[in-house]
Amino acid sequence: MLRVLKTETEKTEARRRLEERGLSALPGTGRALLQRLGLSGSVPVGDIVKSWDVLATVEFVESRFAHDAALLDIGAYACEVPVALHRLGYRSLTAVDLDPKLLKMPHADAIRYQVCDFMRTPFGDASFSAITSISVIEHGYQPEHLLREVSRLLAPGGCFVASFDYWPEKIDTADIRMFDMSWTILSRTDVEELVRLAANFGLYPVGDLCFDAGDALIECAGRKYTFGWLALEKRNANA
Repeated sequence: MLRVLKTETEKTEARRRLEERGLSALPGTGRALLQRLGLSGSVPVGDIVKSWDVLATVEFVESRFAHDAALLDIGAYACEVPVALHRLGYRSLTAVDLDPKLLKMPHADAIRYQVCDFMRTPFGDASFSAITSISVIEHGYQPEHLLREVSRLLAPGGCFVASFDYWPEKIDTADIRMFDMSWTILSRTDVEELVRLAANFGLYPVGDLCFDAGDALIECAGRKYTFGWLALEKRNANA
């Protein structure tokens, strides 16, 4: 399954839905100010720009996996997904990131936060029913390494759900670095290649692939694009 954010309304409605269900982790005005000043002692969780893909990810997991399923979020620092899943009653949550401030994320008594590289995690084979990722894979993009580790970690029938920066036509970002890494706005060709590579690791799309975009709703570093959202299912043994 590939979906693409096409309108501002989709993003606004997603945030409304998250708030309605008590899943939004965005801080109020006062708390946000304290966090920006470094006075709250807590990590600022969530980004209103990511409302659409956070909701899509949470609802996908909720529709397919029981509350005792083992779930992993990669690139989890400041991400709403593990917090929202905890609020939904998921009891076996792990979240990893290279940023040591990850350990200050909410619900540390219930969510296993671990500082590590998600390309080389310490977890055993077939440890998770689902792996989620919000706007992470496009930074230091290494699709084959990513898919190999995801496939290793997923149990049969498990799913990898990822959002990423996307535009159907190729956008050059060769001169830009973010988080001290390269940045790739995935094109249609890139996603098609990602899906082709995924099959080598027993990972296949859940549902149809819809590549068309609407408006370029996101602007960063002088580039305009939108978000893509992809769900893959583990169907075969590791390649």
